[in-house]
Amino acid sequence: MAYISYEHNGIRGVGEVDGDSLIPLQGIDALGRTSSLEALAGADRLTGERLPIGDVRVLPAVTDPARVICVGLNYRDHIAETGREFPTYPVMFPKFASSLIGAYDDIAVPPESSEVDYEGEMAVIIGRAGRRITEENALDHVLGYAVANDITMRDFQYKTHQWMQGKAWDASTPLGPYVVCPEGVDLASCGIRTIVNGEKVQESDLSQLLFTVPNLIATISTFTTLEPGDVILTGTPGGVGYRRKPQLLLKPGDHVSVEIDNLGSVSNRLVAEVH
Repeated sequence: MAYISYEHNGIRGVGEVDGDSLIPLQGIDALGRTSSLEALAGADRLTGERLPIGDVRVLPAVTDPARVICVGLNYRDHIAETGREFPTYPVMFPKFASSLIGAYDDIAVPPESSEVDYEGEMAVIIGRAGRRITEENALDHVLGYAVANDITMRDFQYKTHQWMQGKAWDASTPLGPYVVCPEGVDLASCGIRTIVNGEKVQESDLSQLLFTVPNLIATISTFTTLEPGDVILTGTPGGVGYRRKPQLLLKPGDHVSVEIDNLGSVSNRLVAEVH
């Protein structure tokens, strides 16, 4: 099962994905704090109002999360390419809801940055609230998983030892296209790929994760209550453009996609920001 956040004729909603169409959920207009696992499961399916997905605007998988928590240096192959030591505790930083865009929206390249990079990632979407969640119970709090691209302005990221200023730009992070429920995802070996202008630039799988999804949920919920709709970006594999020789940085006119097995893909064109 998978859920989609969408807009049709100016009205936003959440639907259950059924092949190439969606079935609207009555009374749920967004995935978030009021759309718990139980609320989604119990919502009436408006089968008579089925819509082709091609006829709607696909919104960010979660449009207004209370928290977007990102994890850095979490794939072994990416840590190796940076030359850093393996962290003993997850490296984390925040992103804002205003950073999120739909799976097929354009990514605006800001005039202030000349070092725009891609980072294909898997996102975890929380479906049940909890504080001090144990690793053993962590997956019971997951609504599902989605694809993300943590577009990063490297020249801003490395201005300080804190990374947020390179990671939290408005309208920079595709998230979607769906939230796929856990039974359809193999966390042990799910493959992830990033493609830039037709060239595969990242290819790995979830076995490379240093800190697993249950570990991340347990760690984060130690210091903050996780709520339905919260998003955790789990890190990127090796192959980022900034670490390549020569570097492969993004510019207006480029096209970047991130694919994850059984989750779908986000696919975006880069355009110059109009300001």
